[in-house]
Amino acid sequence: MSQYLSRRDFLKNTGLSALGIHLAMGLPSLASAATAPANRKQRLIYVFSPNGVIPDHFWPDTLGSEFELKRILEPLKPFRDQTITMHGVCNQIRGDGDGHMRGIGCLLTGIELFPGDIQGGSDTPAGWSMGVSVDQYLKGKLQASPETQTRFGSLEFGVMVPERADTWTRLSYGGPNQPMAPIDNPYQMFDKLYGQQKNRQMLSSVLDGLQDDYRRLSTMVSTEDRQMLEEHLELTRQLEKDLKVELNAGKQNGSESADNVGHAVPTLPANVEEQNDNMPLITKMQIDLLVNSFAADFARVSTFQITNSVGQPRMKWLDIEEGHHTLSHDPDENEDSYEKLIKINTWYCEQVAYLAKRLSETPEPGADGSMLDNTTIVWTNELGKGNNHTRNNIPFVMVGGGLGWKTGLAHDFKKVSHNRLLMSFCEAMGHPVESFGNPDFCGGGALTGLV
Repeated sequence: MSQYLSRRDFLKNTGLSALGIHLAMGLPSLASAATAPANRKQRLIYVFSPNGVIPDHFWPDTLGSEFELKRILEPLKPFRDQTITMHGVCNQIRGDGDGHMRGIGCLLTGIELFPGDIQGGSDTPAGWSMGVSVDQYLKGKLQASPETQTRFGSLEFGVMVPERADTWTRLSYGGPNQPMAPIDNPYQMFDKLYGQQKNRQMLSSVLDGLQDDYRRLSTMVSTEDRQMLEEHLELTRQLEKDLKVELNAGKQNGSESADNVGHAVPTLPANVEEQNDNMPLITKMQIDLLVNSFAADFARVSTFQITNSVGQPRMKWLDIEEGHHTLSHDPDENEDSYEKLIKINTWYCEQVAYLAKRLSETPEPGADGSMLDNTTIVWTNELGKGNNHTRNNIPFVMVGGGLGWKTGLAHDFKKVSHNRLLMSFCEAMGHPVESFGNPDFCGGGALTGLV
């Protein structure tokens, strides 16, 4: 540890900013043997979208490597060989709370909700989850080791998550009764990553300061590290360019009343307002920030929560006026609603595909291949199907090579408890567990046949 501290002190004496020092600490040229990573970086992103799917247009008909992507998953076609579908994974947790509450509150924790006073549409009222979620558990393990420690450990992104705090709006838990609030304002997330700016026009000055750090560092490191710095500098330049374009676009967009968008809208500064019609733009901004933060090794675990359980976005950009949750309750015989739900879920898949694309076109810093080769996106949902609230066949679709599992496969696990999949995430990230969440649903251990 003394070597680590002395190296940091040396970098401080060069005049680098705090952010520049963090970037420099990850460069092999300036890393000591005691703190240099022994293995490749592994990253994990949990993407959540709500209200179930349309199974007949989601799950492949053929298992194994010969599967074909159905209509909803068609946006993943460029990444088919890096994709895994997992049919037959079921959230078997019971107890307090309605189906949506247990769907999201138990999804990454694998354990019951505490009794509470939040009343759902049916069943008994409930509170927060009784345990830690798998993303936060892995964050703790990674942060405990100098070899895998990062600036933030994990990042919790959101898109149009209501301002209120209740069981339907929280996916991630730091422990029992410890819900983690996602950051769904891209400007606030930028502040978290790059400094506490109160004025959006200070973006360029922050990035200008980073460029000064890059110039100082370039004289201190190897040729290979200079290449890494150039790659990250180019990402930062592109981020600055994209955000400025989006700021200008936001000024030209009108906003609509919070009463019409289906959920509470928090107060935000001018520019891109967090309102229904800006949802595609906000999603893109958040994905770009996530990829940039992973490239800078600010974190290796993230959640990306698009709206919330019972989310009600009105996807007018798809010519859909009704709220998503309302549509999800219509019977399959309602052909108009059925078709709209297919379009909505396809749009969510397009966001996953865009995230995969950004990762695939970003070189892995300091190594061969792309960041997607070392990152797994886990796209999931609180329900298997919206109009019957089933938590059987919970959607789990993986894209990327971060977990080291065989990809290009469609599985059917025949109603296995999702706790065993949570155990598999831990095992693949190098931190196997004897159980995760409620041990009653962990019989058989981590899933087999994945590697």
